[in-house]
Amino acid sequence: MNLLWRPFRLLSLLSVSLAALSAGCSNPGEDVRVTLCRDMVRVTLGGEPNWSGQSIEPRRQSEALVRLSWTGADGQTEQATCHYPHNAVESDMFTAADPMAAYSTSPTRFVLDGRSIGNPKLARVIGQAMRKQGREFVDRARATLEGR
Repeated sequence: MNLLWRPFRLLSLLSVSLAALSAGCSNPGEDVRVTLCRDMVRVTLGGEPNWSGQSIEPRRQSEALVRLSWTGADGQTEQATCHYPHNAVESDMFTAADPMAAYSTSPTRFVLDGRSIGNPKLARVIGQAMRKQGREFVDRARATLEGR
């Protein structure tokens, strides 16, 4: 009986893993830095903004800036900028194929409508955004497993 249980258990584990991977990211074409910056804005504002624009500006050997804009409740354009440090020691095949690979995936500075948010609040905002991403990933995986 134990010999039959092992393949079933392995198959179950494999299918759960594949389902979770197939759930993937909510927007697989979006750079992870943009996604994190968006989620940082969402948790800071406490809601979903009406996005109106985004840009990524890599600055060689310095930092990459992710700029987001949205229309506020008062109709005014609001903005956020996330600063991601350059952390590649040298260029390699990964940075040649994807220049953004040379930059960190965690910002060291967050500016929301001209207000710079530094540590320790920045660390809390990043943590909240990442927990939000984790909950969304688990929800998508659960929905995939349940066939929704």
